[in-house]
Amino acid sequence: MSMKILLTGAAGFIGYHTAQKLLAQGHEVVGLDNLNDYYDVALKQARLDRLSGREGFRFVRLDLADEPGMAELFAREKFQRVIHLAAQAGVRHSLKDPFSYVRSNVTGTLTVLEGCRHNGVEHLVYASTSSVYGANTDMPFSPHRVADHPLTIYAATKRADELMAHSYSSLFGLPTTGLRFFTVYGPWGRPDMALFLFTRNILEGKPIDVFNNGRHKRDFTYVEDIAEGVVRVCGRVAQADPAWSGDAPDPARSRAPFRLYNIGNRQPVELMRYIEVIEECLGRKAEKRFLPLQLGDVPETCADVEDLVRDVEYKPSTTVEVGVRRFVEWFCEYYGYRR
Repeated sequence: MSMKILLTGAAGFIGYHTAQKLLAQGHEVVGLDNLNDYYDVALKQARLDRLSGREGFRFVRLDLADEPGMAELFAREKFQRVIHLAAQAGVRHSLKDPFSYVRSNVTGTLTVLEGCRHNGVEHLVYASTSSVYGANTDMPFSPHRVADHPLTIYAATKRADELMAHSYSSLFGLPTTGLRFFTVYGPWGRPDMALFLFTRNILEGKPIDVFNNGRHKRDFTYVEDIAEGVVRVCGRVAQADPAWSGDAPDPARSRAPFRLYNIGNRQPVELMRYIEVIEECLGRKAEKRFLPLQLGDVPETCADVEDLVRDVEYKPSTTVEVGVRRFVEWFCEYYGYRR
């Protein structure tokens, strides 16, 4: 059934791919973005240009923290469902400009929650992050275990989003589902991400920074698999769990219509192997500059996604060998590099 959906962050990396899938299913998509200059606005505009020609897509340029503007948008459009992906991204940048993260990720999410509350939205799906697990080391990371030790302000704002969502589910009966993304990569990715930086520097003969001396492991998840999961979850409205107990509270569920899921590939890959795949795709070797673990970083991530598999038949299928090759092909074509 076709629905009218607000998609925030539509000009962003994950937002762009999610919009493509929603449009392919025949939904009416109102894409919102403020087109800030955290990274190359031309890349964001190029994504939008590819969406703007699609039937059923409209773009609204608006800042999430604009309370009157957001209230007017919700009241005018009467969305059936909302997919909230817009955020100030980037773990490293949150150490330099923490206030921008609170404005975008906390205040911005609050305006979305208020819009949903007052306008009869059937289901809010919002982006969280594996970074909320922070100091946790019990692998694989499970949404059923407490994640209250974030190591960066970015992670703290995303955990705040989850807590605010639960309060709205509890107080107002608003169905909300949070998705903790694990290391998303692929075509049209952000320029501040490792795959983008590694590929560009290798092509230009510059060294790449390999943190934690290459001993990282990441649950690299291809963007198309992420977008597929987002769309599937949007179609499954969060329900209250009548068996939930405050005596032994499950963080991923509630007696309110609230859910938390991990969304990852379930196959952690060593950073050095990831770099090897990039080198193979480019036909060039990287000059590596080995460095210690960065402040606020964690050595390993791995997602327990059994809930998502059970509830929406989420089946990530893209290996890093396939996903990195697709990224490299896009990168070289878009920026005009020769391999």
